Amino acid sequence: MTRIAIIGAGITGVTTASALMDRGHDVTLFDRNRYAAMQTSFANGGQLSASNAETWNRWATVFKGMKWMMTRGAPLLVNPKPSWHKYSWMAEFIAAIPQYRENTVATTRMAIAARGLLKEKAARFGFDFNCEDRGILHIYTDKAEFDHATKVNRLLGEAGLERRAVGPEELRQIEPALRGQFYGGYYTESDFTGDIHRYTMGLAQAVQSQGATLCFGADVQSIHADAQDVWIRWARNGESQTERFDAIVVCAGVDSRRIAAGLGDRVNVYPVKGYSITVRLDDEDSQRAAPWISLLDDEAKIVTSRLGKDRFRIAGTAEFNGYNLDIRDDRIRPLVKWCERFFPGISTEHAIPWAGLRPMMPNMMPKVEQGTRPRVFYNTGHGHLGWTLSAVTAEMLAERIEQTLPCAA
Repeated sequence: MTRIAIIGAGITGVTTASALMDRGHDVTLFDRNRYAAMQTSFANGGQLSASNAETWNRWATVFKGMKWMMTRGAPLLVNPKPSWHKYSWMAEFIAAIPQYRENTVATTRMAIAARGLLKEKAARFGFDFNCEDRGILHIYTDKAEFDHATKVNRLLGEAGLERRAVGPEELRQIEPALRGQFYGGYYTESDFTGDIHRYTMGLAQAVQSQGATLCFGADVQSIHADAQDVWIRWARNGESQTERFDAIVVCAGVDSRRIAAGLGDRVNVYPVKGYSITVRLDDEDSQRAAPWISLLDDEAKIVTSRLGKDRFRIAGTAEFNGYNLDIRDDRIRPLVKWCERFFPGISTEHAIPWAGLRPMMPNMMPKVEQGTRPRVFYNTGHGHLGWTLSAVTAEMLAERIEQTLPCAA
Protein backbone atom coordinates (compact mmCIF):
# COMPACT_ATOMS: atom_id res chain seq x y z
CA MET A 1 0.00 0.00 0.00
CA THR A 2 1.30 3.46 -0.94
CA ARG A 3 2.09 5.65 2.09
CA ILE A 4 1.34 9.32 1.53
CA ALA A 5 1.98 12.20 3.96
CA ILE A 6 -0.17 15.31 3.86
CA ILE A 7 1.04 18.54 5.44
CA GLY A 8 -1.88 20.62 6.72
CA ALA A 9 -5.23 19.59 8.21
CA GLY A 10 -7.42 22.41 6.98
CA ILE A 11 -10.29 21.77 4.59
CA THR A 12 -7.90 21.15 1.67
CA GLY A 13 -5.71 18.68 3.52
CA VAL A 14 -8.59 16.71 4.99
CA THR A 15 -10.52 16.45 1.71
CA THR A 16 -7.27 15.37 0.03
CA ALA A 17 -6.80 12.69 2.67
CA SER A 18 -10.32 11.41 2.02
CA ALA A 19 -9.85 11.35 -1.76
CA LEU A 20 -6.59 9.41 -1.43
CA MET A 21 -8.09 6.91 1.01
CA ASP A 22 -10.96 6.32 -1.40
CA ARG A 23 -8.28 5.10 -3.82
CA GLY A 24 -6.71 2.72 -1.33
CA HIS A 25 -3.73 4.76 -0.12
CA ASP A 26 -2.35 4.78 3.42
CA VAL A 27 -2.53 8.40 4.59
CA THR A 28 -0.81 10.25 7.44
CA LEU A 29 -2.00 13.80 8.10
CA PHE A 30 0.34 16.26 9.86
CA ASP A 31 -0.69 19.53 11.48
CA ARG A 32 0.99 21.66 14.11
CA ASN A 33 -2.35 22.42 15.79
CA ARG A 34 -4.03 20.01 18.20
CA TYR A 35 -7.14 19.74 16.02
CA ALA A 36 -8.16 19.98 12.38
CA ALA A 37 -9.33 23.28 10.86
CA MET A 38 -7.83 25.61 13.46
CA GLN A 39 -6.45 28.26 11.10
CA THR A 40 -7.93 29.57 7.84
CA SER A 41 -10.60 26.83 7.92
CA PHE A 42 -11.86 27.92 11.33
CA ALA A 43 -14.37 30.74 10.82
CA ASN A 44 -14.69 31.80 7.19
CA GLY A 45 -17.80 33.18 5.49
CA GLY A 46 -19.35 29.75 5.09
CA GLN A 47 -20.39 30.10 1.45
CA LEU A 48 -20.03 27.28 -1.06
CA SER A 49 -20.39 29.73 -3.86
CA ALA A 50 -19.87 29.02 -7.53
CA SER A 51 -21.55 32.41 -7.95
CA ASN A 52 -18.49 34.03 -6.33
CA ALA A 53 -15.94 32.32 -8.58
CA GLU A 54 -14.97 35.48 -10.47
CA THR A 55 -11.21 35.99 -10.21
CA TRP A 56 -9.96 39.36 -8.94
CA ASN A 57 -7.50 39.96 -11.79
CA ARG A 58 -8.97 43.19 -13.18
CA TRP A 59 -7.61 46.71 -13.47
CA ALA A 60 -10.60 47.85 -11.38
CA THR A 61 -9.23 45.82 -8.45
CA VAL A 62 -5.82 47.46 -8.83
CA PHE A 63 -7.31 50.96 -8.91
CA LYS A 64 -9.50 50.26 -5.87
CA GLY A 65 -6.47 49.02 -3.95
CA MET A 66 -4.61 52.24 -4.77
CA LYS A 67 -7.61 54.44 -3.89
CA TRP A 68 -8.25 52.73 -0.55
CA MET A 69 -4.60 52.42 0.54
CA MET A 70 -4.97 55.06 3.26
CA THR A 71 -8.52 54.12 4.31
CA ARG A 72 -8.17 51.86 7.33
CA GLY A 73 -11.67 50.37 7.12
CA ALA A 74 -11.68 49.85 3.33
CA PRO A 75 -12.89 46.52 1.87
CA LEU A 76 -9.49 46.10 0.17
CA LEU A 77 -6.49 47.36 2.11
CA VAL A 78 -2.83 47.23 1.04
CA ASN A 79 -0.07 48.04 3.52
CA PRO A 80 2.29 50.22 1.43
CA LYS A 81 5.34 49.09 3.42
CA PRO A 82 7.85 47.66 0.90
CA SER A 83 8.05 43.88 0.64
CA TRP A 84 9.62 41.92 -2.21
CA HIS A 85 7.13 39.10 -1.77
CA LYS A 86 4.14 41.44 -1.85
CA TYR A 87 5.23 43.57 -4.80
CA SER A 88 6.44 40.63 -6.86
CA TRP A 89 3.11 38.91 -6.19
CA MET A 90 1.25 42.03 -7.30
CA ALA A 91 3.29 42.22 -10.49
CA GLU A 92 2.27 38.64 -11.28
CA PHE A 93 -1.33 39.51 -10.38
CA ILE A 94 -1.31 42.27 -13.00
CA ALA A 95 0.38 39.98 -15.52
CA ALA A 96 -2.55 37.54 -15.10
CA ILE A 97 -5.20 40.13 -16.02
CA PRO A 98 -5.38 38.84 -19.63
CA GLN A 99 -6.41 35.41 -18.21
CA TYR A 100 -9.29 36.89 -16.19
CA ARG A 101 -12.01 35.48 -18.45
CA GLU A 102 -10.69 31.95 -18.90
CA ASN A 103 -9.73 31.61 -15.23
CA THR A 104 -13.16 32.80 -14.07
CA VAL A 105 -14.87 30.24 -16.31
CA ALA A 106 -12.50 27.46 -15.18
CA THR A 107 -12.95 28.30 -11.50
CA THR A 108 -16.73 28.33 -11.86
CA ARG A 109 -16.70 24.89 -13.45
CA MET A 110 -14.58 23.53 -10.61
CA ALA A 111 -16.91 25.09 -8.04
CA ILE A 112 -19.97 23.51 -9.62
CA ALA A 113 -18.28 20.09 -9.59
CA ALA A 114 -17.21 20.47 -5.96
CA ARG A 115 -20.67 21.05 -4.52
CA GLY A 116 -21.93 17.51 -5.06
CA LEU A 117 -18.68 16.00 -3.80
CA LEU A 118 -18.87 17.90 -0.52
CA LYS A 119 -22.45 16.84 0.11
CA GLU A 120 -21.70 13.23 -0.81
CA LYS A 121 -18.93 12.97 1.79
CA ALA A 122 -21.11 14.41 4.56
CA ALA A 123 -23.96 12.05 3.65
CA ARG A 124 -21.67 9.02 3.40
CA PHE A 125 -20.10 9.54 6.81
CA GLY A 126 -23.18 10.98 8.49
CA PHE A 127 -21.89 14.22 10.01
CA ASP A 128 -23.69 17.55 10.28
CA PHE A 129 -22.14 20.86 9.23
CA ASN A 130 -25.05 23.32 9.54
CA CYS A 131 -25.74 23.09 5.83
CA GLU A 132 -28.35 25.58 4.59
CA ASP A 133 -29.37 24.68 1.05
CA ARG A 134 -31.22 27.93 0.27
CA GLY A 135 -29.08 29.55 -2.41
CA ILE A 136 -26.96 32.71 -2.35
CA LEU A 137 -28.26 36.21 -3.04
CA HIS A 138 -25.92 38.93 -4.33
CA ILE A 139 -27.19 42.39 -3.38
CA TYR A 140 -26.43 45.73 -5.04
CA THR A 141 -27.19 49.26 -3.88
CA ASP A 142 -25.31 50.72 -6.84
CA LYS A 143 -26.13 50.48 -10.58
CA ALA A 144 -22.46 50.31 -11.62
CA GLU A 145 -21.83 47.25 -9.42
CA PHE A 146 -25.01 45.61 -10.72
CA ASP A 147 -23.96 46.27 -14.32
CA HIS A 148 -20.59 44.63 -13.69
CA ALA A 149 -22.39 41.65 -12.15
CA THR A 150 -24.40 41.37 -15.35
CA LYS A 151 -21.18 41.05 -17.34
CA VAL A 152 -19.83 38.47 -14.89
CA ASN A 153 -23.07 36.55 -15.21
CA ARG A 154 -22.29 35.80 -18.85
CA LEU A 155 -19.03 34.12 -17.79
CA LEU A 156 -20.76 32.15 -15.05
CA GLY A 157 -23.39 31.05 -17.56
CA GLU A 158 -20.67 29.98 -19.99
CA ALA A 159 -19.37 27.68 -17.24
CA GLY A 160 -22.82 26.20 -16.69
CA LEU A 161 -24.04 28.14 -13.65
CA GLU A 162 -27.64 29.34 -13.48
CA ARG A 163 -27.85 32.72 -11.77
CA ARG A 164 -30.71 35.11 -12.39
CA ALA A 165 -31.28 38.81 -11.91
CA VAL A 166 -33.90 39.93 -9.38
CA GLY A 167 -35.43 43.33 -8.76
CA PRO A 168 -35.76 45.07 -5.38
CA GLU A 169 -39.19 43.59 -4.65
CA GLU A 170 -38.23 39.99 -5.41
CA LEU A 171 -34.98 40.50 -3.52
CA ARG A 172 -37.00 41.19 -0.35
CA GLN A 173 -39.30 38.26 -1.08
CA ILE A 174 -36.29 35.95 -1.21
CA GLU A 175 -34.97 37.33 2.11
CA PRO A 176 -37.72 39.16 4.07
CA ALA A 177 -35.36 40.04 6.94
CA LEU A 178 -33.25 42.32 4.72
CA ARG A 179 -33.65 46.08 5.25
CA GLY A 180 -32.46 49.01 3.13
CA GLN A 181 -32.73 50.31 -0.43
CA PHE A 182 -31.37 48.21 -3.29
CA TYR A 183 -30.91 48.60 -7.01
CA GLY A 184 -31.26 44.86 -7.57
CA GLY A 185 -29.60 41.52 -7.07
CA TYR A 186 -28.58 38.16 -8.51
CA TYR A 187 -29.81 34.88 -7.05
CA THR A 188 -28.09 31.50 -7.38
CA GLU A 189 -30.46 28.83 -6.13
CA SER A 190 -27.93 25.98 -6.42
CA ASP A 191 -25.32 27.49 -4.06
CA PHE A 192 -25.40 26.73 -0.33
CA THR A 193 -23.62 27.38 2.95
CA GLY A 194 -22.18 25.48 5.90
CA ASP A 195 -19.77 25.59 8.80
CA ILE A 196 -16.31 24.82 7.39
CA HIS A 197 -14.89 23.99 10.82
CA ARG A 198 -17.62 21.47 11.63
CA TYR A 199 -17.28 19.90 8.19
CA THR A 200 -13.51 19.55 8.39
CA MET A 201 -13.66 18.13 11.91
CA GLY A 202 -16.35 15.66 10.86
CA LEU A 203 -14.41 14.49 7.81
CA ALA A 204 -11.16 14.24 9.80
CA GLN A 205 -12.87 11.93 12.29
CA ALA A 206 -14.27 9.91 9.36
CA VAL A 207 -10.87 9.36 7.70
CA GLN A 208 -9.37 8.46 11.06
CA SER A 209 -12.07 5.83 11.55
CA GLN A 210 -11.12 4.47 8.12
CA GLY A 211 -7.51 4.03 9.17
CA ALA A 212 -5.80 7.37 8.49
CA THR A 213 -3.11 8.43 10.96
CA LEU A 214 -3.67 11.95 12.35
CA CYS A 215 -0.49 13.50 13.74
CA PHE A 216 -1.78 16.65 15.40
CA GLY A 217 0.33 18.95 17.54
CA ALA A 218 3.21 17.88 15.27
CA ASP A 219 6.03 20.21 14.29
CA VAL A 220 7.44 19.13 10.91
CA GLN A 221 11.13 19.92 11.26
CA SER A 222 12.49 18.77 7.91
CA ILE A 223 11.43 17.10 4.67
CA HIS A 224 13.75 15.26 2.31
CA ALA A 225 12.42 14.00 -1.01
CA ASP A 226 14.27 12.22 -3.81
CA ALA A 227 13.34 9.90 -6.67
CA GLN A 228 12.78 6.92 -4.35
CA ASP A 229 11.56 8.18 -0.97
CA VAL A 230 10.21 11.01 1.15
CA TRP A 231 11.59 11.33 4.68
CA ILE A 232 9.85 13.54 7.24
CA ARG A 233 11.35 14.45 10.58
CA TRP A 234 8.75 15.69 13.03
CA ALA A 235 8.44 16.37 16.74
CA ARG A 236 5.67 16.28 19.30
CA ASN A 237 5.92 16.97 23.03
CA GLY A 238 9.67 17.34 22.72
CA GLU A 239 10.23 13.94 21.09
CA SER A 240 11.41 13.67 17.47
CA GLN A 241 11.07 10.87 14.96
CA THR A 242 11.69 10.31 11.27
CA GLU A 243 9.32 8.44 8.96
CA ARG A 244 9.50 7.28 5.38
CA PHE A 245 6.68 7.85 2.85
CA ASP A 246 6.15 7.16 -0.83
CA ALA A 247 4.91 10.71 -1.51
CA ILE A 248 4.03 13.98 0.14
CA VAL A 249 1.18 16.43 -0.54
CA VAL A 250 1.62 20.02 0.65
CA CYS A 251 -1.74 21.50 1.71
CA ALA A 252 -0.24 23.94 4.18
CA GLY A 253 -2.05 27.18 3.28
CA VAL A 254 0.15 30.23 3.56
CA ASP A 255 3.04 28.06 4.81
CA SER A 256 3.09 26.26 1.47
CA ARG A 257 5.49 28.84 0.01
CA ARG A 258 8.12 28.19 2.68
CA ILE A 259 7.76 24.40 2.53
CA ALA A 260 7.88 24.42 -1.27
CA ALA A 261 11.07 26.46 -1.28
CA GLY A 262 12.73 23.77 0.83
CA LEU A 263 11.64 21.18 -1.74
CA GLY A 264 13.02 23.14 -4.69
CA ASP A 265 9.70 24.57 -5.89
CA ARG A 266 8.24 28.07 -6.17
CA VAL A 267 4.67 28.32 -4.89
CA ASN A 268 3.99 32.04 -4.74
CA VAL A 269 1.04 32.16 -2.34
CA TYR A 270 0.50 35.44 -0.50
CA PRO A 271 -1.36 35.63 2.84
CA VAL A 272 -4.44 37.79 2.15
CA LYS A 273 -6.07 38.42 5.51
CA GLY A 274 -9.83 38.16 5.88
CA TYR A 275 -11.95 38.93 8.92
CA SER A 276 -15.20 37.58 10.27
CA ILE A 277 -17.58 38.03 13.15
CA THR A 278 -19.85 35.32 14.48
CA VAL A 279 -22.91 37.02 15.93
CA ARG A 280 -24.53 35.03 18.71
CA LEU A 281 -28.30 35.07 18.26
CA ASP A 282 -29.08 34.56 21.93
CA ASP A 283 -32.56 36.08 21.96
CA GLU A 284 -35.67 35.30 19.91
CA ASP A 285 -35.83 38.82 18.44
CA SER A 286 -32.32 38.45 16.98
CA GLN A 287 -33.12 34.99 15.65
CA ARG A 288 -36.20 36.33 13.84
CA ALA A 289 -34.30 39.36 12.51
CA ALA A 290 -31.37 37.34 11.08
CA PRO A 291 -31.49 36.09 7.48
CA TRP A 292 -31.56 32.43 6.48
CA ILE A 293 -30.57 33.17 2.87
CA SER A 294 -26.83 33.63 2.38
CA LEU A 295 -25.91 37.11 1.13
CA LEU A 296 -23.00 38.61 -0.77
CA ASP A 297 -22.48 42.37 -0.92
CA ASP A 298 -20.03 42.81 -3.81
CA GLU A 299 -19.34 46.48 -3.13
CA ALA A 300 -18.52 45.99 0.56
CA LYS A 301 -16.84 42.59 -0.11
CA ILE A 302 -18.96 41.02 2.64
CA VAL A 303 -20.59 37.58 2.76
CA THR A 304 -22.98 36.07 5.30
CA SER A 305 -24.12 32.62 6.40
CA ARG A 306 -26.68 31.43 8.91
CA LEU A 307 -25.10 28.65 10.92
CA GLY A 308 -28.03 27.04 12.62
CA LYS A 309 -30.59 28.72 14.84
CA ASP A 310 -28.26 30.75 17.01
CA ARG A 311 -25.24 31.85 14.91
CA PHE A 312 -24.91 34.40 12.12
CA ARG A 313 -21.52 34.62 10.35
CA ILE A 314 -20.45 37.85 8.59
CA ALA A 315 -17.08 37.82 6.82
CA GLY A 316 -15.09 39.66 4.24
CA THR A 317 -12.49 42.27 3.41
CA ALA A 318 -9.05 41.63 1.98
CA GLU A 319 -5.89 42.91 3.64
CA PHE A 320 -2.39 42.68 2.19
CA ASN A 321 -0.28 42.96 5.32
CA GLY A 322 2.06 39.99 5.35
CA TYR A 323 1.65 37.19 7.88
CA ASN A 324 0.18 39.47 10.53
CA LEU A 325 -2.82 37.87 12.27
CA ASP A 326 -3.71 40.76 14.58
CA ILE A 327 -7.45 41.37 14.81
CA ARG A 328 -7.86 45.09 14.19
CA ASP A 329 -10.89 46.92 15.53
CA ASP A 330 -11.00 49.23 12.50
CA ARG A 331 -11.39 46.13 10.27
CA ILE A 332 -14.00 44.44 12.49
CA ARG A 333 -16.14 47.54 12.99
CA PRO A 334 -17.33 47.71 9.34
CA LEU A 335 -18.65 44.15 9.64
CA VAL A 336 -20.64 45.07 12.75
CA LYS A 337 -21.92 48.29 11.15
CA TRP A 338 -22.94 46.38 8.02
CA CYS A 339 -25.00 44.01 10.17
CA GLU A 340 -26.66 46.87 12.02
CA ARG A 341 -27.43 48.67 8.76
CA PHE A 342 -29.15 45.83 6.93
CA PHE A 343 -30.43 43.82 9.94
CA PRO A 344 -31.16 46.41 12.65
CA GLY A 345 -33.15 43.92 14.72
CA ILE A 346 -30.09 41.77 15.47
CA SER A 347 -28.27 42.39 18.73
CA THR A 348 -24.54 42.66 18.01
CA GLU A 349 -23.61 42.67 21.69
CA HIS A 350 -22.07 39.20 21.35
CA ALA A 351 -20.07 39.34 18.12
CA ILE A 352 -16.97 37.14 18.18
CA PRO A 353 -14.16 38.48 15.92
CA TRP A 354 -11.70 36.33 13.98
CA ALA A 355 -9.03 36.75 11.31
CA GLY A 356 -7.47 34.24 8.92
CA LEU A 357 -4.91 34.27 6.13
CA ARG A 358 -6.13 33.15 2.72
CA PRO A 359 -3.37 31.44 0.67
CA MET A 360 -3.74 33.22 -2.65
CA MET A 361 -1.89 32.65 -5.92
CA PRO A 362 -1.36 35.71 -8.18
CA ASN A 363 -3.61 34.32 -10.93
CA MET A 364 -6.27 33.31 -8.36
CA MET A 365 -6.09 29.68 -9.47
CA PRO A 366 -5.28 26.88 -6.98
CA LYS A 367 -2.00 25.06 -7.47
CA VAL A 368 -2.92 21.40 -7.97
CA GLU A 369 0.08 19.68 -9.48
CA GLN A 370 3.28 17.73 -9.08
CA GLY A 371 6.47 19.42 -7.95
CA THR A 372 9.84 19.21 -9.65
CA ARG A 373 10.57 16.07 -7.62
CA PRO A 374 8.48 13.05 -8.63
CA ARG A 375 7.13 12.29 -5.16
CA VAL A 376 6.13 15.84 -4.21
CA PHE A 377 2.63 17.22 -4.90
CA TYR A 378 0.75 20.43 -4.10
CA ASN A 379 -2.89 21.22 -3.41
CA THR A 380 -2.85 24.77 -2.15
CA GLY A 381 -3.37 28.44 -3.04
CA HIS A 382 -7.19 28.44 -3.17
CA GLY A 383 -7.51 32.01 -1.93
CA HIS A 384 -11.05 33.05 -0.98
CA LEU A 385 -12.49 29.84 -2.50
CA GLY A 386 -10.87 27.15 -0.36
CA TRP A 387 -14.18 25.93 1.09
CA THR A 388 -15.84 26.12 -2.32
CA LEU A 389 -13.15 24.29 -4.34
CA SER A 390 -11.57 21.91 -1.83
CA ALA A 391 -13.54 18.77 -2.69
CA VAL A 392 -12.87 18.95 -6.42
CA THR A 393 -9.17 19.87 -6.17
CA ALA A 394 -8.75 16.94 -3.78
CA GLU A 395 -10.11 14.61 -6.47
CA MET A 396 -7.97 16.27 -9.13
CA LEU A 397 -4.84 15.83 -7.03
CA ALA A 398 -5.65 12.22 -6.15
CA GLU A 399 -6.11 11.43 -9.84
CA ARG A 400 -2.80 13.12 -10.62
CA ILE A 401 -1.04 10.96 -8.03
CA GLU A 402 -2.63 7.82 -9.48
CA GLN A 403 -1.35 8.74 -12.93
CA THR A 404 2.18 9.89 -12.09
CA LEU A 405 3.44 8.45 -8.81
CA PRO A 406 5.92 5.64 -9.68
CA CYS A 407 4.59 3.16 -7.10
CA ALA A 408 0.89 4.12 -7.30
CA ALA A 409 0.02 2.28 -10.50
